[in-house]
Amino acid sequence: MLDMGFEPQIRRIVLEDNMPPTGERQTLMFSATFPKKVQELARRFLDNYIFLAVGRVGSTSENITQKVVWVDEPDKRSFLLDLLSAVNPNGANPGDSLTLTFVETKKGADALEHFLHREGYPVTSIHGDRTQREREEALYSFKSGRTPILVATAVAARGLDIPNVKHVINFDLPSDIEEYVHRIGRTGRVGNLGLATSFFNEKNRNMALDLVELISEAKQELPDWLSALAKDVHGEMRSSNQRKVNSGRRWVSVRMVGLAYLCC
Repeated sequence: MLDMGFEPQIRRIVLEDNMPPTGERQTLMFSATFPKKVQELARRFLDNYIFLAVGRVGSTSENITQKVVWVDEPDKRSFLLDLLSAVNPNGANPGDSLTLTFVETKKGADALEHFLHREGYPVTSIHGDRTQREREEALYSFKSGRTPILVATAVAARGLDIPNVKHVINFDLPSDIEEYVHRIGRTGRVGNLGLATSFFNEKNRNMALDLVELISEAKQELPDWLSALAKDVHGEMRSSNQRKVNSGRRWVSVRMVGLAYLCC
């Protein structure tokens, strides 16, 4: 909640409403990721702050099989249909095997839901433009297996514990690795096994290095093309940093010459 920008609301609830004051209440915060900035925010609401970590903060569970596949943008929908059909040849997942598909935008969620519905798949969606009642109805329909495919934005990436989510699909990859960790964490929960499939293309180059590190750490199969791409991105970053260093040196040299000229 802090990471998603709800600090003012949390501050009002904790400090201004009828909440017992700090020191007279016990407050616990749980998260798969806990960036330094969010830790600093958390300290403001806690007393005798203690940080406990199980495994590496920001890592993923080995119970989740992570697959990254290269899918060009125009081919995503047809690839998704192949993926869903592979789960159940009749075109509908059983109620005990739910599929959560993430997209980046609310417009994209609506469009993908309508597309899958036209293709005959039992699907619903959830995003920030839906009312609370609509969200609850969509989640109930998903949990009950009536619509075992849920298309969602980042609004469903955190805080939801839905049993029987066997497959998380990143139709659109997020822009940062923390969001990726939260998304795929909707499956493989409480000791269960899960599958996370992510569609990757040129738009996601910025994720290559972090994905390689995360997948390798979780002892998952790493595609050769992703490993090669990560090396290219790393090389590009080093070259860019070197250019910045050289540019800074030239700026210092010019300034020193200017100062010498003024002194003379």
